Amino acid sequence: MLNLTDAQTDRVIQMAWEDRTTFEAIREQFGLEPGQVIKLMRKNLKASSFRLWRKRTTGRNTKHLAKRSFSVGRFRCKSQRG
Repeated sequence: MLNLTDAQTDRVIQMAWEDRTTFEAIREQFGLEPGQVIKLMRKNLKASSFRLWRKRTTGRNTKHLAKRSFSVGRFRCKSQRG
C-alpha cells in the first residue's frame, strides 16, 4: 500500500464515506485501487464502522463511475475548499 500521510489517509476515508465520490476519483487523486481503499478502511475504522461502510458501498452505483445513471459533475460539500 502507498505510504500516505495522516492527512491523506483522513481525506481518503472522508471521500470513501461520501456517496457521490467514486472509487475512480480516489484512484485518480491518491493512486489507490478499490481493494486498497477497502483495506485502508478496514485498518483505520472500528469494526462496526467498517461493516456499516461496506454495507453502504456494496452494490452502490454512485461509487462506480461506469454505473452512474446521472451526468458526472463536480459536487462539493460546504466544508470543502477550492
